[in-house]
Amino acid sequence: MKTKQLKIEMLALMALAFLTLAYHANAQEKTKAQPNFLVIVADDMGFSDMGAYGGEINTPNLDRLAQEGTRYTNYYVAPTCSPTRAMFMTGMDNHLVGMGNMYERTAPNQIDEPGYEGYLRRDFPTIAEILKENGYHTYMAGKWHLGKSKEHLPRARGFEHSFSMLSGSGDYFSFRGPDDHIEKNHFSEDGKYLEKLPKKYYATTTFTNKIIDYIDSNKGDGRPFFAYLAHQAPHDPLAVPNNWLRKYEGVFDKGWDVLRDERMERMIELGILQEKVELGERLWYVPGFDDLKPLTQTVVARKMEVYAAVLDYMDMEIGRLIKYLEDNNLKDNTHIIFFSDNGPETANKADTYKKYPATNKANWMAKTYTHGYQNWGRKGSYTAYGPSWAQVSAAPFNGVKATVFEGGIRSPLVIVSPNSKERGAINSSALMHVKDIPVTMLELANIDHKKYEMQGKSWVSTIEGSESSPRTNQDYIASELFGNMSVRKGVWKILKMAEPYGNGDWQLYNLENDPGERRDLAKDYPEKVKELALVWDEYASTNNVILPNRSSYDGLKDKLPPRPPVYDDKFPRGSETVPEIDENNK
Repeated sequence: MKTKQLKIEMLALMALAFLTLAYHANAQEKTKAQPNFLVIVADDMGFSDMGAYGGEINTPNLDRLAQEGTRYTNYYVAPTCSPTRAMFMTGMDNHLVGMGNMYERTAPNQIDEPGYEGYLRRDFPTIAEILKENGYHTYMAGKWHLGKSKEHLPRARGFEHSFSMLSGSGDYFSFRGPDDHIEKNHFSEDGKYLEKLPKKYYATTTFTNKIIDYIDSNKGDGRPFFAYLAHQAPHDPLAVPNNWLRKYEGVFDKGWDVLRDERMERMIELGILQEKVELGERLWYVPGFDDLKPLTQTVVARKMEVYAAVLDYMDMEIGRLIKYLEDNNLKDNTHIIFFSDNGPETANKADTYKKYPATNKANWMAKTYTHGYQNWGRKGSYTAYGPSWAQVSAAPFNGVKATVFEGGIRSPLVIVSPNSKERGAINSSALMHVKDIPVTMLELANIDHKKYEMQGKSWVSTIEGSESSPRTNQDYIASELFGNMSVRKGVWKILKMAEPYGNGDWQLYNLENDPGERRDLAKDYPEKVKELALVWDEYASTNNVILPNRSSYDGLKDKLPPRPPVYDDKFPRGSETVPEIDENNK
């Protein structure tokens, strides 16, 4: 009897051992099947700012990611930040999910309309909510800009842990807000509003500290994570710690015209561009750098020095985060995605308010921030690099943030994936969009994305190399903000920009031959314009587009210098010169 009992006990122990091994094997397989995700978003960074895309700014950590993964050159976002973030969060068009316009810029005819609430609607699940439901840890640190009330904070939208700046911008060192209507900026952590910031707060460092702490808090429990690091850098007001202030002294003394040309040459060398193209035209109200007096050149170059330092510092902190993942054996099972939320910013509130010194806004700006050459980039200063340098960041494209030109809506995209066999590749075939990211993440995590309403297209086959693009030439990408509209289908693109940046009519460009959007072909190919205009109508109808009856472009034509009908940076050519006198023509 004892022998029989012993056999039973041994069989039970063997069964238990087998089940334990099976459980751990299944857990390991599930962990393998459900990878980690790290999404890093820069704020207002231009297409060619980082070294791996042709920039002269020191970005060794982003460049390393580019060499470990794939760079994509046809990736699209919205013209400004919060619409882009809304699409990244939901996989749906921004006009459907509450960000049909930025909260700050909502037009009178859009207020109280569904899709134009100015915050992320709760009837569309976020990628954080979905992943959390499926066993993921979810973390967020950085700029939120998708709603400030309790029910719209990151904690309420699926993030287990979060530290967020809720506004669109603000001081890098303190609570100082971006404008007189937000004198004190708003922050939250894990669903609670903050009255104190962490010691030695500097946005780029603190955001990185937080995301590392959140990942570290659960790293040993076997569950995968989704970490969203939304940097404020390099959005204005630009500021860095004092020991970074002079790092780029003299680097930009060649000026914006030469530096744009040099960036294009490097893009060709790197393979970002296949051949030399015409750069997007220099903004008509920006003078040639060589036309400025030497002292003025030195002063304006200082702004780009500060911008570069802010971006370089962000790169350093990204490197610290990547090293943490490597040191803790987390990187090999992590998909890393890096991009910018929109094109570079031209506006400079400090300069704008100087033109209206008697206003409350000007008074607030003067008393809240320090100004002037000696203060630029320092703690408490308001520094923005303006349109002259923004067009360098956008090279080789035309346009900047808040426009639907390529410089406003085409972003660098770097993906490092455990599923990819290629290292250092450049994909110029894939037509991609920010609302593709949630669908892609769900497929990579083996979660059925068809259960959720999403418009994006999965990148998995493209990442793994079996397809060159998630879209065919019959698919399109469209955008609208502030009444400016665009549609891209294949190599063709139509756009309609308010004056003076556009002519108020549809313009047509072949982006394969003219990525700088220099030659409007609307009159040459009227049928193509009609075809794409019908596509626009379909997009607008499907996605709840309500064109604004007021926008930031109202009156702009009268505030800027008249735009010449033909662009030529060598006009006027100056007076006729006399030939050198020699013995034959005295």
